Amino acid sequence: MIYTVTLNPALDKTVEIPGIALDTVNRITEMRTDPGGKGINVSKVIAKLGGESRAVGILGGESGRTLEKLLENENFTTQFRFVEGQTRTNIKIIDRVGHTNTDINEPGLTVTNADLDALLNDLLAEVHAGDIVVLAGSLPKGAPQDTYRVWTSACKNAGARVFLDADGALLAEGLKAAPYLIKPNDDELSRLAGRKLETIEELTAEGQKLLESGIERVVISLGGRGALYLRKGSTIYAEGLKVPVGSTVGAGDSVVAALAYAESQDMSEENAVRLSTAAGAANVMCSGTQAAERSVIEALLPKVRFSKL
Repeated sequence: MIYTVTLNPALDKTVEIPGIALDTVNRITEMRTDPGGKGINVSKVIAKLGGESRAVGILGGESGRTLEKLLENENFTTQFRFVEGQTRTNIKIIDRVGHTNTDINEPGLTVTNADLDALLNDLLAEVHAGDIVVLAGSLPKGAPQDTYRVWTSACKNAGARVFLDADGALLAEGLKAAPYLIKPNDDELSRLAGRKLETIEELTAEGQKLLESGIERVVISLGGRGALYLRKGSTIYAEGLKVPVGSTVGAGDSVVAALAYAESQDMSEENAVRLSTAAGAANVMCSGTQAAERSVIEALLPKVRFSKL
């Protein structure tokens, strides 16, 4: 089983405003609301790929109930714990005239250590050896910065393979427990290294340092340039696919989802690279945080180009 953990979910309200401008009235031409949060996005894509997952997380208030209700239409199970406060609503503004995507994110609710411990215990009661646990996204207010380190260690002790997709101090702390796979983008890896990493060679060298610390897989997303896939003794560079952009929100989550699905299906490294590259591009073509249909992903598979470095 694949478990996806979203400790700070959101209702994602995606609006289209052609030629958005500050200090004046802007009019919305299109709008949609989706249940969001990185782990939840991962579960959506896994479902489209034909896999099974369970979305685990913390919700609060009426917005939390709305999010839970929206997920009833998805092909995965959920395991949420409700706490005091309101689940956040995030606004994604797409301007097709100016070719921009702008996120405005609320801070969300506040959790206690007891809330987090209770949810972790719920998860550990279900996890078995060989399962995959995806820890992804920001933390709610009140959560300690070492939360992902604690959760990674606990899930590893239960025999699970942990995929970590986080940034800044959350990633740095999580790395101390040596998750199975991490997926920083080039900016996140630069922040982790404390210097700007620009070339493929610089990024590869930094990724290899992480492998030496006990991490099994390092995937570095490079936006339109593609991605680097590192494991001990192997580095693969996959070129980015040129596709029409609907929304860039959730593209990285799609890559993580495809990697988790590929791992659960014991796919070869090359096929995992193909699938994750195609899934990321297919979801860029979608609006909001919708997940692309498997047929769209499969149509892109033959177009994926990669080379071993």
